[in-house]
Amino acid sequence: MNQLLFTEYRAMYSSAKEHPTVIRIRIRMRDLIDPDCMRYAVDTTMKRYPYFCVELNTREDNRWEYLDNSRPVVITNSLCGVELNSEASNYHLIAFSWQDNWIVMDVSHAVTDGTGAYEIVRTFLYYYCSQRYHVEISEQGVRLAGDEIAVEEWEDPVMKATDLPTPPRAEMPPAFNLVTAAHLEDDKEPTVYSIAVDEKEFMRFNIENDGSPATMISLMLSRAVAKLFPDREDIIRITMTVNQRKALGAPLAHQSLVGGAFLEYKDELKDWPIERQATAYRGMVFAQTREEVVLAGVASMKGINQMLMSKPTDQERLAVSNAIGGMTERLVTATVSYVGKAGFKDSEDYIRDFRLWTSGSGAVLLLEISAVGGRFTIDFLQPYSTSIYVNAFLRELEDNGIKYDLQDVMKLDLPNVRYPWTE
Repeated sequence: MNQLLFTEYRAMYSSAKEHPTVIRIRIRMRDLIDPDCMRYAVDTTMKRYPYFCVELNTREDNRWEYLDNSRPVVITNSLCGVELNSEASNYHLIAFSWQDNWIVMDVSHAVTDGTGAYEIVRTFLYYYCSQRYHVEISEQGVRLAGDEIAVEEWEDPVMKATDLPTPPRAEMPPAFNLVTAAHLEDDKEPTVYSIAVDEKEFMRFNIENDGSPATMISLMLSRAVAKLFPDREDIIRITMTVNQRKALGAPLAHQSLVGGAFLEYKDELKDWPIERQATAYRGMVFAQTREEVVLAGVASMKGINQMLMSKPTDQERLAVSNAIGGMTERLVTATVSYVGKAGFKDSEDYIRDFRLWTSGSGAVLLLEISAVGGRFTIDFLQPYSTSIYVNAFLRELEDNGIKYDLQDVMKLDLPNVRYPWTE
């Protein structure tokens, strides 16, 4: 069944080899991976998600569409994965790989977001762990092969949304830039620092200080940057990702439906105790996650995709996308993303580590928070290698009595998505 693309355009045209718009989920299991169980789990999982079993096609009018792709989803014995939307991936926009006790899933961020990716992983883990360990895994909350698939999973809620609020046109001053502040223009080594904190301890800290995981991490990053650069002039502005599904009335939608709330570390906040600062940040989040505000963000996103579709050539679409990306870099200091507690149920008994990697917008620092197996993992996804911001953040954790484990430091390696403009 052919499906016209819509919401996918922005992420497609912002993808490049140096920062591909891909979600990479890395899972370290308790035991060595069984490749036969892996094959079974992937094949059975993909039966549940026919809208991910597709390949891209360009129509004569230069509109993009999905075509059904009956080729098997690729599994490779490596941690590198394969280039998506290429012969190596059987022209799928999703692929799996494994090595030792690690499993990796790569999926185009144009196809889905963290919420959608978690659904796939939840299904995969159900089948893999059931087969690998010969145990009964709870089916509660897991999408399984053979389910009747609601039309709401397929439909693009942004494309069909009408009567959306008019996006505000308020001018926003530039945000504090982490690259220019630390003179990192020549540091081109994308790096990920992975930090783990105990879930119960961190949630206790949040409750005591009127915080929540994403707002508290955003606040601690803001405080860390403020202490590094006390004489800065531009404002520290963190974007905290917002799931747009609730406002759209589309809880089952699989598309990439991510907006943002701007959290500004204003001068009057700096001398407040952390509890009062957290309350202020939560207030900013509350104000910007009201339905009409989120839907205004949806309207803005819809307008961008319509603008991209109106351009007749890829080069014109790239120019628009690059201009929007440059504006984002000017307005955002960093981004913090939290899908929410993973809820992988019984499968978590067999998981030892869980990471979610993706690319930020251009040179913007991105923190991805995962909650799996009784701990939060905070992945510092940097377009540079310096540890200056990680160290400042870790000092902030220490100063507030939060124990942490810096698990590893790795090259941020994401597979390319092959488009005509990325070849």
